Amino acid sequence: MSQPALPDPKAAIPKDPAKLARSLTGTVAELRRATDDWIRDGDPGKGQPPEPVVLLALQQQRVYRYLARNPEVASRTYARLSKSLAAQAKDNVTAIRNLLSLVHPISGSAKFRVQPAKPADVLLGHFKHAERRFGVDWEILAAVMFVETKFGRVRSPSHTGAKGPMQFMPGTWAAYGMGGDIQDTRDALLAAANYLRASGAPRDYRRALYAYNHSWAYVDAVQLHARQIKRDIRNYYAYYNWQVYVVTTDGDRRLTGP
Repeated sequence: MSQPALPDPKAAIPKDPAKLARSLTGTVAELRRATDDWIRDGDPGKGQPPEPVVLLALQQQRVYRYLARNPEVASRTYARLSKSLAAQAKDNVTAIRNLLSLVHPISGSAKFRVQPAKPADVLLGHFKHAERRFGVDWEILAAVMFVETKFGRVRSPSHTGAKGPMQFMPGTWAAYGMGGDIQDTRDALLAAANYLRASGAPRDYRRALYAYNHSWAYVDAVQLHARQIKRDIRNYYAYYNWQVYVVTTDGDRRLTGP
């Protein structure tokens, strides 16, 4: 049986809710199958993800970003999805919408430093090591890194001066970095777990995440993404393949990916 054609990363997103629902349903189903193949037959601990996973995850991300900017279309699309996919879509769209609400568009000519992420299972090992040491759920750490730098792809400091894959302010790093390198992934994850634990995790993740970033929209977004990872680890691998976008005065600009 022939496989469905892979999505074109520049193809227009359908505007009709029925077509959007069909597109998202097919994309997610194919992405799950491609992810299972990658985990079973590939090696997420080495090298780059296979093309089907990259293109399908990007299509999923593009659909969710469109729905986040079009609430009425999103509501009509949810009604045409299965119950489980509607719940997943609502979590992702709400998280994206929350994060977009915190963004201030920048100049379209602004420069950013990006680089490939470390292999997915290398990061997974770091998340779980930090969880064992500090008792902070690895899914929360993964969601924070995902939101902050798309798993270390963004290397530029934030507009407030936060640095590294977990975006630490220098003063916070001095208090919780334990003498490590702010740019080192393993050190940064341990420091993030240390900081979250000192701020209330795992007893009170909302309080701890608010200490990490003083925005309830941010807190909600991180928890929504973490919930999706907890429900199905394939969502971690999907998020791993979501790409870096910046919002500019000329519109959204994608910095990574095909």
